[in-house]
Amino acid sequence: MSASYATLIGANELAQHLHDPDWVLFDCRFDLTNPDFGFDAYSVGHLPGAFYLDLDDDLSGPKNGHNGRHPLPDPAHLAARLAECGVGNHTQVVAYDDAGGMFAARLWWLLRWLGHHRVAVLDGGFQAWCRASQALSTETPEARPATYTLALQPSRVDADYVYAHLNRPDMLLLDARSPDRFRGENETLDPVGGHIPGATNRFFKDNLGGDGCFKQASVLREEFGALLKGHDIHKVVHQCGSGVTACHNLLAMEAAGLSGSRLYAGSWSEWCADPKRPVATGPG
Repeated sequence: MSASYATLIGANELAQHLHDPDWVLFDCRFDLTNPDFGFDAYSVGHLPGAFYLDLDDDLSGPKNGHNGRHPLPDPAHLAARLAECGVGNHTQVVAYDDAGGMFAARLWWLLRWLGHHRVAVLDGGFQAWCRASQALSTETPEARPATYTLALQPSRVDADYVYAHLNRPDMLLLDARSPDRFRGENETLDPVGGHIPGATNRFFKDNLGGDGCFKQASVLREEFGALLKGHDIHKVVHQCGSGVTACHNLLAMEAAGLSGSRLYAGSWSEWCADPKRPVATGPG
């Protein structure tokens, strides 16, 4: 079995494994304001052999008005969808997008939730691949269906858990949204502006350097260490607007060697759907 990647992989490294039979690539490009964008972009050109997964249709479950904008998919349904594309329990999966890993990190986290650790995000995404002058394709790959056995991990918490641990020392809540949305300003995606009381803001884009790639592990370790202030990593809960960009902070921590934090998948869009839950505004 070839080398295993569990957080990030560079474009040139990936190119060396492009035709490995036990590797499967997924294009996760998406636009929250234009849901057709991702598949349209995939059709114009994608990494050779990559399948397309849609954030709304594949990487999220049905909405009921109370469970947020991108509720988690049914794990068995997701496993079956991945198996259709050739993902078995020992497959190396690589996810990419063109948004700094914003959507690819969601697939990365979902696979880890299913119990799959041979999954990495293409560092720098589609742009890094193109900068490295690597090939693109317009062909939809032929799938070699596999079987996948679930081993769900306790890597998530729900709204009740967050509510029960508000402002307690045994939970450090990190909000991955932009600083203005965290403060309750310029909210265009959710009906209520603000943040969960006690949360700390860590904008997911702060994980990236000017080239769109993740910062060095030592830099990420120092930056997250300043936020943790000695907290046990297992007490860290990540959230954002709908449980997507929070996965980017989780990935950054894992890449920095800070393993064991968890996701509140419902995030702000679920939290603010219940008027009984408290809301904070301002810088926190």
